[in-house]
Amino acid sequence: MFSIVDRLGAPGVGLLILLENIIPPIPSEVILPLAGFRARVGAFNVVAAWGAATAGSLIGALILYGLGAWFGYDRLHALSGHRWFILSSQKDLERGFGLFRHHGGKVVLLARCVPLLRSVVSIPAGIVGMPLWRFALLTTVGSGIWNAVFVGLGWYLGENFELVERWLGPVTYVVLGLLLVGLVVLIVRRVRSRETSDRARHRA
Repeated sequence: MFSIVDRLGAPGVGLLILLENIIPPIPSEVILPLAGFRARVGAFNVVAAWGAATAGSLIGALILYGLGAWFGYDRLHALSGHRWFILSSQKDLERGFGLFRHHGGKVVLLARCVPLLRSVVSIPAGIVGMPLWRFALLTTVGSGIWNAVFVGLGWYLGENFELVERWLGPVTYVVLGLLLVGLVVLIVRRVRSRETSDRARHRA
């Protein structure tokens, strides 16, 4: 990662952030402060680093948006009707679709500042068919703010830019833990709902 930034400069920052959107374990919380630090010592222009990072965020998000759009709501709705699909029922999916249609803009904008979610949120946006121009605008604004904050921290902290990762590391783990707990709750709820339906059919 360090060698990519040093060899490719600002475009390297953009490339790494693009990959971070598609492969979440690559931490932007490390890439962006590093870019700010390298810009401070004159390796490249700080505005160029921010612009490349924001462009990388947008391109990565558009790839995942396209994946969600290709899969589509109808296909996901059909899958959720199968007994083996334990992530969501069709009713839950319909409720989620309604919520995302009404509040999807806020979700996309705010999720750009939350580890892991900033990558994942692009897929449901594509599935529900959020207008591409709106998705691109919200992604650019949210990602631009996130990138500016962390590039700026790297610039400000200088050689101590790795402190950012130390501060945010625990927060990232908490977010991941909450997401895993939420996933388990959804699965348990789905399984119990299916068992309740089976018992009701047997009694009938």
